[in-house]
Amino acid sequence: MSLPFCNVALPIPLRTTFTYAIPDSLRDSVQPGTRVLVPFRNKSLVGVVVECVQHAPPATKIREITKTIDFLPALTPKLLELAHWIAGYYLAPVGEVFRTMLPPVTELRTQRQIVLTESGRSGDEKEAASLSLHPHQHSLLSYLCEKGGVIPLTSAAKLGVESAELQRLRRVGLIEIRESMLGRKTKTQRVIAWKDVHANPEDSAPPPILDEKTERVRSALQARGPLPQAQLLRIIQLSRNVIERMLREGLLESWEERIDPAEDPFDVGYVPPAHELNSEQENALKLVRARFELGEFGVLLMHGVTGSGKTEVYMRAVQDTLARGKTAIILVPEIALTLWIGRQCRAWFGARFEGVAVLHSALSDVERAREWWRVRNGEARVVVGTRSAIFAPLENLGLIIVDEEQESSYKQEETPRYHGRDVAIVRAKMENAAALLGSATPSLETYHHARTGKYELLTLASRVEKRAMASVEIVDLREDFSKTHQTSPISAALHAGIQECLAQKTQALVLINRRGYSWSVLCRNCGASVQCENCSISMTHHKQRNRLECHYCGSLKPIPKQCPKCQSKYVYFFGEGSEHLEERLRKEFPSARIARLDRDTARTKRQFQETLGAFAGGALDILVGTQMLAKGHDFQRVTLVGVISADSSLSLPDFRAAERTFQLLTQVAGRAGRGELPGRVLIQTYYPEHYAIQDAVKQDYSAFYERETQFRRAMAYPPFTSLANVIVRDTNLEKAIRWSRQLSEYFSPHDGKGLRILGPAAAPLAKLKREHRFQFLLKSPKRSLLAKILGGAMTYLDLKEIPETAVLVDMDPLSLM
Repeated sequence: MSLPFCNVALPIPLRTTFTYAIPDSLRDSVQPGTRVLVPFRNKSLVGVVVECVQHAPPATKIREITKTIDFLPALTPKLLELAHWIAGYYLAPVGEVFRTMLPPVTELRTQRQIVLTESGRSGDEKEAASLSLHPHQHSLLSYLCEKGGVIPLTSAAKLGVESAELQRLRRVGLIEIRESMLGRKTKTQRVIAWKDVHANPEDSAPPPILDEKTERVRSALQARGPLPQAQLLRIIQLSRNVIERMLREGLLESWEERIDPAEDPFDVGYVPPAHELNSEQENALKLVRARFELGEFGVLLMHGVTGSGKTEVYMRAVQDTLARGKTAIILVPEIALTLWIGRQCRAWFGARFEGVAVLHSALSDVERAREWWRVRNGEARVVVGTRSAIFAPLENLGLIIVDEEQESSYKQEETPRYHGRDVAIVRAKMENAAALLGSATPSLETYHHARTGKYELLTLASRVEKRAMASVEIVDLREDFSKTHQTSPISAALHAGIQECLAQKTQALVLINRRGYSWSVLCRNCGASVQCENCSISMTHHKQRNRLECHYCGSLKPIPKQCPKCQSKYVYFFGEGSEHLEERLRKEFPSARIARLDRDTARTKRQFQETLGAFAGGALDILVGTQMLAKGHDFQRVTLVGVISADSSLSLPDFRAAERTFQLLTQVAGRAGRGELPGRVLIQTYYPEHYAIQDAVKQDYSAFYERETQFRRAMAYPPFTSLANVIVRDTNLEKAIRWSRQLSEYFSPHDGKGLRILGPAAAPLAKLKREHRFQFLLKSPKRSLLAKILGGAMTYLDLKEIPETAVLVDMDPLSLM
């Protein structure tokens, strides 16, 4: 019997649901997980039905649902359960959680279809009689058989079958009802792959002798993986007839692939798997398969050095998952990686394997909705994407892979402030699936769980094909200054190294983790710096644009000719950024081909691709950039990597500063010597004694882990303590102070009772985007106690009439800024 009311979660910052009446005409289509259009105050909102109920709250005016958005519930029961966990753990309104999980509501051209199931096809008359089907329902099933098992939903009405009768056929498993996206025609491209990628390694027959043109094609495809035909022809410098001939001869395979907005036409940074496992990879895969055999939830950490072939193990694990009739999700930290992994899946599982869906924010709303519904309808069995792809509505999930699990991009910095890696583990547990985490520099929390036995540890200690790691050297800038008496960002050792690269016609990569020309503008007379009016931070000098910029709120100012505080004309530009470094390199190496890659020069993805493509193709000698160059790219001719101001992040007021420094330097060290040429890394620092730098030089993760965990244990930081960061904010300073004091009154009685409370104090960024900010830091060895106290704090806000939007709660924060 259909229930008359339902509770709906709306995408608003309120931690409650709203009760609506279900009109008789919608009783059979409103179910938990269905999106509905409802009136709310003076407007209409799209919400998600959380549950259907018998009674409405007393003394409340109940309004009716306007219409349903989906015939099939958009969210599965497991995703509804996951949404409630996220709302509870991260103290987020469940409606905002649903908004994050669901695809955009767009004006898609859709056709609802009735699909005959296997049970419907094989059902005999005796079974139909036992179900007491109406004659109209019999007619519908017969008509479906005649039409090949798929008809438009509108055909049911023409046959006299009402909505309730359709829903009954669906519940007993005779039919399915699907949303088919008609949408606008999408552009596609032809992708070419070498066909013997699955050659049997046990086959002892010698490979066939290929002519020169065929060998050129084979080399290009085996070196880079499947490529769009236009790009392949540019690389091999041959006509299309050669490709057509090889396709006819069965040496190549091809397929049509939608042109993805995230596509990188240069395919830089992509190293296709070799399809031959070394002993370490074989052992790692055996342990993954053993987890599959157990058929129960488990988390595995694959700790492999840069270039150790983790992608190869991922692909084989997914292949095994599909063979068991289950589905898989692959999470990657950057949008650019989604296309490469998706294409690798197609190369692995066959050119006509259409079961790969790609989900990320660079897709248009229409494309995201289309891909999402492909997954919901069971048309895709593998989902590749960034953080939000963890909410893909796959059923029968068997494996979730999180590549580069330590990346901060997995943490959402707006409500709900969830961590994609942690949500992946929780979802794997709910689905009784395996979670496979991979990294060369795992987060301390993850590695601690592996060391203590909570996760299973898989180790890949060497690079594929036995390639050597790059040699890493420290350049002590104190000694360099005592010898040269110059304050150049380019040390004597780095200058000599770049000269050697230019002489040998190899390439150099120079990393500086600050953009702009100068960090700040100082007055030599009074010492004041030019601050942003909206944020408590110095503005950065951008010389080419001839202005000052705030990198937090985006505000702009002209370059001052005199100090705004004391009107002195002695204005000094302090510190070097990437723009300054590029200018200095051009002066010191006037004949070198130099480019800079940061958020200022790569405003569009095309600019980003063109610069990286020029460097990968050998059109540049030196590439200067920020941390976007530190990982994920595979430049074969880079023999030197220089790191300017390697210790700059160590001075930040954040307990993760050493960890981030170590991870960044280790990833940078992995950029040199990726090909056959040996690599060298020079790390410039004023603090060479720091263990994060010393261990990064040795690329010794275990030593860093041991030293850093001693500090974390002594100071009660993760992984030994659960942490929550609470920010009270408002544009009115008096309100922010008053609300902070009121919240402190709630927290104070709990301090020292299994919980340590620091604050309130001005946040490190005391003002951000015009809002004054005060911070509480809560520590507890028991995460459950932390959640209980914070849940009580949310109730306390209501009692004191403090707006919920004025208080940000960040569970397991990655940054305390």
